[in-house]
Amino acid sequence: MQEFLVEVICDTSFLIHLATKRIKNIDNIDVEIGQVVFVVPQAVQNELSKLIKNPQKNHDALITKDFIKNFKTVPIPGNFADKALIDYVKKNRAIIGTMDKELKKQIKELGSSIMSFLNDRIILES
Repeated sequence: MQEFLVEVICDTSFLIHLATKRIKNIDNIDVEIGQVVFVVPQAVQNELSKLIKNPQKNHDALITKDFIKNFKTVPIPGNFADKALIDYVKKNRAIIGTMDKELKKQIKELGSSIMSFLNDRIILES
């Protein structure tokens, strides 16, 4: 049987939540959704580097940066991750990990799916 890998392109808020909260269904997500690989756009790396300089967000940003150090990075450049993700989804169908309501709406309108959190569980919205 072919093992199907689902790449989820994560935005900054999604990764911070993933890194700093206890996610109840993270261990059996492959049963619910399939084998998931979280990938980090270059634009999100850039955003995290900026957040580390912000005293209010420094702690979570550092935890997140450490948490994702072994994640695959994808060359989606930009200084504003949301815009970079929307531009990417216009050309490629993808699953985007985000908690941003406005971004969710735009990505769904473009025909792609969303991975998000509900009550500290990962959920897939399409």
